[in-house]
Amino acid sequence: MDETKAIIPVSHYTDNDQINQLLSRLVSEVKGFTENQLDQIRRLNQIGTALSAERNLDRLLEMIVDQARDFTNADGGTLYIMSDDETELQFAIVQNTSLNIRMGGTGGKITWPSVKLRNPDGSPNHANVSAYSAITGKVVNIADVYHAEGFNFEGTRKFDAETGYRSMSMLVVPMRNHENDIIGILQLLNAHTEMTDEVISFSIENQKMTESLASQAAIALSNNRLIHDLENLLESFIRTIATAIDEKSPYTGGHVRRVAELTMTIAEKINDTKEGTFAGIHFDEDKLKELRISAWLHDVGKITTPEFIIDKARKLETIYDRLEAIKIRFEILKRDYLLTTIKKSDVKKKRNCNEKEIDNYDKYVEQLEADYRFIEEINTGSTFMDEKMNLRLNNIAATRWNSGGNFQNLLYDDELYNLRIPQGTLTSEEKEIIKNHVTITHKMLSQLPFPKKLKNVAHYASAHHEKLDGTGYPLGIKDSEIPLQARIIALADIFDALTAKDRPYKKEKTLSEAIKIMDYMVKENYIDADLFELFNKERIYLDYAKRELTSHQIDMT
Repeated sequence: MDETKAIIPVSHYTDNDQINQLLSRLVSEVKGFTENQLDQIRRLNQIGTALSAERNLDRLLEMIVDQARDFTNADGGTLYIMSDDETELQFAIVQNTSLNIRMGGTGGKITWPSVKLRNPDGSPNHANVSAYSAITGKVVNIADVYHAEGFNFEGTRKFDAETGYRSMSMLVVPMRNHENDIIGILQLLNAHTEMTDEVISFSIENQKMTESLASQAAIALSNNRLIHDLENLLESFIRTIATAIDEKSPYTGGHVRRVAELTMTIAEKINDTKEGTFAGIHFDEDKLKELRISAWLHDVGKITTPEFIIDKARKLETIYDRLEAIKIRFEILKRDYLLTTIKKSDVKKKRNCNEKEIDNYDKYVEQLEADYRFIEEINTGSTFMDEKMNLRLNNIAATRWNSGGNFQNLLYDDELYNLRIPQGTLTSEEKEIIKNHVTITHKMLSQLPFPKKLKNVAHYASAHHEKLDGTGYPLGIKDSEIPLQARIIALADIFDALTAKDRPYKKEKTLSEAIKIMDYMVKENYIDADLFELFNKERIYLDYAKRELTSHQIDMT
């Protein structure tokens, strides 16, 4: 619009036609100007909305530079991010259309050296234009960098000489977050006219709009980083809790980590599947995160389970192994028999002993030692107690011994009850305590305000002991009632439990033994047959074994 004509009073015109023409032209120009401004505002608003919606940090950084270049018709753009210690600017995005350059963001990290905000002597680095803008918070708009005063553009000239490029106009805008801290620098290079490739200066209008865009971008970037940092904090805290649970028992250290890693390997294989049962199933980024957190928390309820139950390696163990107390009673029986059948004087002199008495004593001791060895044997969890063994145990238990003048059974009722455990080391009451850990898991996790995309964590984590036939716990759900995610955790949990080399109550299984047991569990409708088929077909077990098992366990390929 011609501003000299715009300020001429209408009264200067005497002809009505002239006045009408002038008013029409003014209305037209003002209308056109307003529509252009409105269009820019609309575009800026759309950009702001798009920036706020982007959750991927790398794509967000690229979008900031893409939109700024598009908005100003700039040939190149660079985005710097302030370092955590606020001592340097780190390259995040570098773009240049003429040179066909797109670096950073989804294209990988830029290895160029960072821009220091201070010189070696500690003074502010005002010679570098991006550092100057970051230090002062000022916008820098340069028509031609080759003729700019106050800044050192030797690096730019060197770059141009190597590439044949000609850097000219430059716009440098600081990006401030909601706390008014500078978190980055947006630098645009070589604005072009819309119709030609002629390089022009960045207009004041474009500068103002870019400042607005930089402000929106800074908010979007801050929000994105805040969300990302909070998510990292959540996952790190979860892993810390899982580590604490593992460390609670020296025999289960690493179990949660191994189950989580194996769970994610299975999920990724499902994502890669192109045919069969899992061809139409895909876990997106959010679902993978939900599954990963569920796996890390699947045993969180064990924080309430007593260590002496988790670590119960033998039937007689509580806080200590009561086998030692029983051993003492056997020694007392030997002593008392000796003292009651052979004269004390003869024992001391080791002579005049009746051979029959000595023979009877030897036989008695031999029987006691055999009985003790039997108790030692059945005290482990690997012995299956049959009727004959229970009868022998009852006879041993009924043996009387002198406890300070009070004659008692050799085995106390609780000791006898524990030794009668058919298989394994846990009593039925202790098994219920162990089983209760999944109920506690659900109780704990269901009280946490997980975001919507993690709403199923409590359910997935607490359902890893459910069985397809409905005989699992805690809910006894079956078939399709058990989510696929819980089935994956269950398979990973079972495989790790079978092959773990650090369990005191059982010997670790080899790969072939573990696969055979799991095959039986599939036939009994305990675990998912399709998942187990994928587990075998893709040899998921083998990569795990090479990483976690001993060489003697790896007996199949």
